Amino acid sequence: MKNIKSWLLIFSFVFALSLTVSAQTLTALDGARVDVENQKDKVVVLAIGASWLPLSTQQAAITNKIAKKFDGRDVVVYFVATDSASAKSKNYASDDELNSFVTRTKLTVRVLRDSDGAQTLKKYGIDQLPSFVILGKDGKPATEAFGGVGVDEKTDISVPISQAIERSL
Repeated sequence: MKNIKSWLLIFSFVFALSLTVSAQTLTALDGARVDVENQKDKVVVLAIGASWLPLSTQQAAITNKIAKKFDGRDVVVYFVATDSASAKSKNYASDDELNSFVTRTKLTVRVLRDSDGAQTLKKYGIDQLPSFVILGKDGKPATEAFGGVGVDEKTDISVPISQAIERSL
């Protein structure tokens, strides 16, 4: 009987862990939990960056541009901060520091925190910051991640991102 209870306990733990890993639930700066993969018939754009990364300032401007372009449509845009929530980490940023980043960059979208700094990167196979991920209405990635940010009109990354969003609508 002990063996059965042990196996059931192990199975329950593994099952619960698999649900946690497969879901992409992040915490907003206001403390609310957001399941980015379950947005009920919405296309979700994740701008994945970090407050300490200089290019994230440009990414914030691109994110605002995309959010404004698709305002009023079935598109939700989030900035996912990969800054660690652990004060022992070299990539640590407090909520106050993230709020300062939002103010400084004039970011207009909701900020979600990937508190260990790697959950989102692993989930979507991202190997560089900043990046953008587009989730289709089914909650699955609609395209490969868009990496980097463009610095001029010829390399404006908002154009291919907008095109991918349009295809996903």
